[in-house]
Amino acid sequence: MSTSPTGPAGHSHFLSLPDLAARSAGAAVLWANDDLFAEKENLIKPGPAEHRPATFGHKGQVYDGWETRRRRGATADSHDFVIVRLGVPGIIRGVVVDTAWFTGNYPPEISVEAAFVEGYPSPEELADKASWTTIAARRAVNGDTRNPFAVESPRRWTHVRLAIYPDGGVARLRVHGEGLLDPRFTELPLDLAALENGGRITACSNMFYSSPNNLLLPGVARTMGEGWETSRRRDAGNDWVQVRLAGQGVVTAAELDTSYFVGNAPGSAALRGRDDSDPSGEWFDLLPRTPLQPDTKHRFLIGADRPVTDARLDIHPDGGMARLRLFGRLTPQGLRRVSERWHESA
Repeated sequence: MSTSPTGPAGHSHFLSLPDLAARSAGAAVLWANDDLFAEKENLIKPGPAEHRPATFGHKGQVYDGWETRRRRGATADSHDFVIVRLGVPGIIRGVVVDTAWFTGNYPPEISVEAAFVEGYPSPEELADKASWTTIAARRAVNGDTRNPFAVESPRRWTHVRLAIYPDGGVARLRVHGEGLLDPRFTELPLDLAALENGGRITACSNMFYSSPNNLLLPGVARTMGEGWETSRRRDAGNDWVQVRLAGQGVVTAAELDTSYFVGNAPGSAALRGRDDSDPSGEWFDLLPRTPLQPDTKHRFLIGADRPVTDARLDIHPDGGMARLRLFGRLTPQGLRRVSERWHESA
């Protein structure tokens, strides 16, 4: 497989920058108008594309990439496209459209657009809200080749849209750039729910497919099996999990991660907390019931400033979650109790 230049000068210095569209960075393929022959999710898999000749499924040769059906009656502007949400907002310095192993079925031309959209829009919401800007104009690409293109744009982006003219297959899409930290999240402190910090699951409505303990593990989930998943509910209720925090603290931000849960992510979720030193023992809202997107790492600021020792995540109606993070600060009472337990266990 060969590599084509980015332009007349062949500059590809951006290749040393991180791939903001990597699956391991939290990116996800949100939508494609067609992926009949090969799934769109393959575009952002880590590592180079693989190929085993003469491996046929019921739709044809199996490809490790994204491949659309042949367009009939195509005009010069006919195209297929796919939308990728970046793992983090960032400034894009270059893209690589890798057509590895696609020789007689690669697209002759491509273009790439980008958009910045707040929050976690669905594909339908993107159609209404997104204002797309071309960052790589329509140009020719070669088959079985890493085709890199430098991007000259100082703006920050959250989504990219790859168009292929008129159809065909692309093995990988890499979006190299510099991730940006949202200044609203610069005060993220300790994860009070993390297993490594002393958090633990104390109750759960359903653990049919996998343990809720996975929610509190360090690192990112690598598959759906590394999260918590319930069976399908056939009643009007909802599933939930309860967490004992590392100590009494004030939660300032929450991360609800549905990575790899595509057709089985919860439709919405809510967070509540309580403080066991409060005689009433009442639960109060940390995050009201909020819609969730599939295969997405959601971050929410928490406005409540009341101390909590326990948190409860309600998912509606059922489904799976990869990770739950509850960032906050221990209260003086919480810190004192953590210190006491540490020394008592010596």
